[in-house]
Amino acid sequence: MICAKRTGISLHTKVLKDKSFGSSMRAKNFKVGIALLLLPLLFPYTFSAQVNIKSINDNTFRANEVPCIFADTARPKKATLLFVGDLMQHGPQIQRALQKDGSYRYDECFAQVKPYIESADLAIGNLEVTLGGEPYRGYPCFSAPDDYLWAIKETGFDVLTTSNNHCLDRGRYGLERTLLMTDSLGFSTLGTYRNESERSSRYPLLLTVNGIRFVFLTYTYGLNGFEVSEPNVVNLIDEKVMEEDIRKAYAMRPDAVIAIMHWGTEYRLEPDSYQKQYADWLFNHGVNYIIGGHPHVIEPTEWRKREDSIDPQLVVYSQGNFISNMSAPNTFDGTMITLTFEKIGFVTRITDFDSKVVRTHRPEYRLTIIK
Repeated sequence: MICAKRTGISLHTKVLKDKSFGSSMRAKNFKVGIALLLLPLLFPYTFSAQVNIKSINDNTFRANEVPCIFADTARPKKATLLFVGDLMQHGPQIQRALQKDGSYRYDECFAQVKPYIESADLAIGNLEVTLGGEPYRGYPCFSAPDDYLWAIKETGFDVLTTSNNHCLDRGRYGLERTLLMTDSLGFSTLGTYRNESERSSRYPLLLTVNGIRFVFLTYTYGLNGFEVSEPNVVNLIDEKVMEEDIRKAYAMRPDAVIAIMHWGTEYRLEPDSYQKQYADWLFNHGVNYIIGGHPHVIEPTEWRKREDSIDPQLVVYSQGNFISNMSAPNTFDGTMITLTFEKIGFVTRITDFDSKVVRTHRPEYRLTIIK
């Protein structure tokens, strides 16, 4: 009998005592024959492993030129995600942006914050208007100029959430036209969909940034009394729906699951019981990080210790307004939060947290960083 044992990248054979071989010469011949038969099969694997190890030792950054099962997981990966609050367009903002030729300009509004947004690997904002076409209107039923969306794109935003209490301000037409415009400019969007089939194919939203896999979820508390017209779909806070979405999110093999929530009580500086309840629920069901909005004021940020991990969970209850014409106390400020994620091996965690307060200055509606 011949026993073959692979150790590292070498193969060893040995003869075990067995009367059926008759003599040591026959055993020796049999051993040689087996080795010759296995050599063509073993040679490619042995050679490949040696080349991979040599490549990694010679030049770590060129190791991926030769397939190696460990090369991709060994190198640290880093990605920066930037989040802002509500991107709004009230009537006075629209009038200020109007030019003599009938176009709308917003470049000076974003001039100071643009370098920060452009420098992020992924920039995410809440589009709290529809792009429902003319006539353009502010509160209470928003329809912003298309030039506003172009300015958001030029500023460096990549992802927009569209499920909020104003997403049906222009009904089905406004919802679908908003998606038509965001799609045409190459935004990734989440929260509203033309139909269930589109939602199934586009949600949860998986984005891979510098080799790190992020899955985004988003939901809104309500729709200002409007009802969704079939076949449109809007993501509402619903435990049964969210539980199924989280299950789908984990089937995508994410490194992090981030929920962007439109919730809370307007103008309240502390989270209400509704926010706290659903923050607990989301964390208990597997969400790693929560970014909130809707109250139009800044609310606290919490880091929570997880019992099953050394990595904390993060909930930002409300980022406030990013740009708006609101004048109630505390509504002219919002946060611009940058999260730096690092992945080493199979572990992904936040390694840096930066929060800047951004203020809307009127009548120019110019954003400035105040701290």
